[in-house]
Amino acid sequence: MNKIINLKRGCLLFVSVLILFSCTEMLDVESISSITNASMWKSEDDVTGGLNGMYVRFRDAANQNLYFVGELRSEVMGIGVTGTGDMDMYYNNTLNASNPGVSWQSFYTTIDAANLLIKNIPNISFNSESNKNKTLAQAYAMRAFMYFVMTRTWGDLIIHTSPIESTSPDVIYKERSSQADVFRLIKEDIDQAIQLFPDNSFPSGRCFWSKPAVQALKADVYLWTGKRMNGGNADITVALQALQEVVGSDVTLLPEFGDIFKYDNKGNREIIMTCRFQELEAGNNYYWRTWLIGSSVPADIDDETRAILYPIGSGQGITVPSATYRSQFEQDDSRRKATFHDIYTEQNGQQVFLLSICLKGSGLVKDGTRYFINDIILYRYADVLLMIAEAKNALGQDPSAEINLVRERAYKDNYDSYIYANDSREKNDEVILKERLLELSMEGGKRWWDLIRFNKAFDMVPSLQDRKGQDYLLLFPIGNAVLSLEPNVKENPGWEQ
Repeated sequence: MNKIINLKRGCLLFVSVLILFSCTEMLDVESISSITNASMWKSEDDVTGGLNGMYVRFRDAANQNLYFVGELRSEVMGIGVTGTGDMDMYYNNTLNASNPGVSWQSFYTTIDAANLLIKNIPNISFNSESNKNKTLAQAYAMRAFMYFVMTRTWGDLIIHTSPIESTSPDVIYKERSSQADVFRLIKEDIDQAIQLFPDNSFPSGRCFWSKPAVQALKADVYLWTGKRMNGGNADITVALQALQEVVGSDVTLLPEFGDIFKYDNKGNREIIMTCRFQELEAGNNYYWRTWLIGSSVPADIDDETRAILYPIGSGQGITVPSATYRSQFEQDDSRRKATFHDIYTEQNGQQVFLLSICLKGSGLVKDGTRYFINDIILYRYADVLLMIAEAKNALGQDPSAEINLVRERAYKDNYDSYIYANDSREKNDEVILKERLLELSMEGGKRWWDLIRFNKAFDMVPSLQDRKGQDYLLLFPIGNAVLSLEPNVKENPGWEQ
């Protein structure tokens, strides 16, 4: 997304405003708002700057936090060789109000950016009504996605549908709305976005919201409300219809699983929506935590490992693929070799396992340096196929066709040994959930929410297996730091100190 680095005048001001202002902090924003109103939101160029600014803020949120809330509390990751980096509080599920992990600040900042667009675009003349609608659609889609991430993470939320341009307490200090109200807004925003997009085309790079991407989001939302919010078969039917819309767009499974994640193959036809990372546009994203720090590399690594590992770059080896996760892969599953690599060292003449590194985020190697700037994938076609399987199974239909499409690529010549035949609804769900683990883990944050949606978190996460019945753990604590800035917000039940 090269235009992000060349932000226009309006975008530079917009990003500066967002850096200086957050919805959870009291600042002198009246002067900022007056500058914004005087200098921005006058022309289509200003909107372009605001749109780019929204995606910059989204990248800030997705850089680490999206992975923390969507993946790290599951069984996928574990300790590396350089200590925990305080990441163990996620996968060991030892969060608390004093140390809650992720704050919702970056998510609300992105929502505020979307709200500015939603407020101002209708009042600005565009050269093309189609471009105007497409831009507005992206703002609605972004707001819906961010609220969807947040409500799965914290439950009830403060709802802001207008930009925060005042220090008035009734604007800044609000109570949380019910999760039902949050989902009502999410679904309304999704419908608005779908209506506004002029066609099913994908933007270059597939790193901006598009109609197929919003249909994938819609399916994700309705699967959740169908299973977790008493939406039942009606919502799951809506999810399946949305997924079929995605199937009809320009998407396919790439022949080679590993090609999906190559830096020089960004925006390929399996991708539906990503958060773009590019050289010179952003620093390393969370994948740097999943590599290996140079000081910990054994001298006796084999040639294959050396070729994969070097140049090391700024890897840290703090959170790496866990043994529980790695053991789920069959040796002839091609996804295994494309997802992680095991590193061994020699001790007393024996090969001893050291750790695994994540290959999905191996980044860009340039001039002897590794940059961890793979895109963060939000939705891709294999995800859609497995959501179709999930929806079909919930509706009493045969999900095997979609499962087998994913397996055929994974097992290649050995596929005949892994063809799946329709079974009981419970068995089908078990297979679909595992297939999602093997296919989608360590991407844009899927596993934790998958476990909750399938009601399996307390069964499959080792640190939760002796805590069944403590359902409050399925949400994150809001945390004392946020509560000190939000006097009308109370801590999630169960997390109070």
